[in-house]
Amino acid sequence: MASQTLNSSMQPTDVYGGDEVSAIILDPGYSSVRAGFAGEDTPKSFVNSHYGVAEGGKFMFGDDAIHNPLAGLEIQNPMSKEGIVEDWDTATQLWEYAITSRLTSFKQSDPRTNGLNDDTKDMDMEMEGVEEGEKALEEHPLLMTETAWNTTKNREKSIEIAMESWGCPAFWLARNSVLAAFGAGKATAIVVDVGASTTSVISIHDGLILKKSVQKSPLAGNWLSSQIRTLLNSMDPKVELTPHFMIESKTPVDAGAPAQATYRKYENKITDSFRALEEERVLTEFKESVVQVWNGPGRLYSQNPAGTTNVDYVRAQPGRVFEFPDGSNQMWSAERMMVAEGMWDERAPPYQAQGENTVTKAQTLPEMVRASINAVDVDLRAALLSNVVVTGGSSLVNGFTDRLHNELTAMFPGARVKIQAAGLTNERRFGSWIGGSILGSLGTFHQMWISKKEYEEFGANVVEKRCK
Repeated sequence: MASQTLNSSMQPTDVYGGDEVSAIILDPGYSSVRAGFAGEDTPKSFVNSHYGVAEGGKFMFGDDAIHNPLAGLEIQNPMSKEGIVEDWDTATQLWEYAITSRLTSFKQSDPRTNGLNDDTKDMDMEMEGVEEGEKALEEHPLLMTETAWNTTKNREKSIEIAMESWGCPAFWLARNSVLAAFGAGKATAIVVDVGASTTSVISIHDGLILKKSVQKSPLAGNWLSSQIRTLLNSMDPKVELTPHFMIESKTPVDAGAPAQATYRKYENKITDSFRALEEERVLTEFKESVVQVWNGPGRLYSQNPAGTTNVDYVRAQPGRVFEFPDGSNQMWSAERMMVAEGMWDERAPPYQAQGENTVTKAQTLPEMVRASINAVDVDLRAALLSNVVVTGGSSLVNGFTDRLHNELTAMFPGARVKIQAAGLTNERRFGSWIGGSILGSLGTFHQMWISKKEYEEFGANVVEKRCK
């Protein structure tokens, strides 16, 4: 068949009907890569997106490798702060590791030695033992997720890697916000996705993104970490952030008392990037157990009917204790709500490091929702507000959904605001992966795949025509 241009109304020339083999769903993000088989409820493979570069230039993937304090281990990330791939060579290796270390093995193995009982250290060796000519995914169609603002060049590169490097029989590229809506059982929704590096608010109608409604801001998990870091530095006395790997032993101390710990000595220099990654783990624990969003009514710094501010009310409430890895601990009162307030109210006093940009009103969550809603047709607005889907790991901060509901109810007084936020931690963290798992396992989806034959006929640009 002669090469021809493909318009989106044409039926695919070759339908891929791979019923007998599970598709693989790959959902890469700035903080982690999720991969697993379609039809399952959580991804089997969950790999940190950061990778280590050892002194000899060897790349190291996976938690076991990157959290090991080796001399000169530099920690890097192939994704940009906006969740778009910057370093394709490493991203390809990272994703291949995520898939082959947990999901597919190149050779059929005895079930007694299927890897489930292996020592995970052996996994780094597995990828090196791949026979020449054998490709990672020859038997599995691949459904991959992307951000709503992904570039055409990057989309074409994705299908190129899947078809050329991995030998996939079929491929599909889906927007992660659309999949998050599908995962919540909605085809029309406004998706609030709070990830590690980016928060986005996107309106979706009948499974399609409304392009003008796409709003994104950097006020996400990493921004919250930098707020906490500055809070710790501004405390009197200053709270030292010592990561777990530095501590050999510790003695329990009273709240507010200085730490009594024995520190490990490393002969070789530990890199700044490694230390930052380990500090981030402590900040994540702090976020999960201490930080809370003031859930209303009103903003944290606004007056309440008693004539005082809500901050004064919070100070009178019991605080939360957090113990750092070195054993020092203290009670956190209003500060634990102050660090997150900038997400909602640009007038909140910022805890920001030198050189960081100040928060603008347009970057706050309520304003992003307002801008997204205002960008769509008036007739759709009521349907969108009654289907607000909340997803992303950083949306699990205590009190987040209550605050979002209060803000939106105050902003759209006549509308019926209904928030869909999964109660299970995994469902919120893996929202778009779960949507992909549902989509990839539907019988009716099998006619959607871009087959290898189609790719060979129309080239990489087929992904632009087909995956809207």
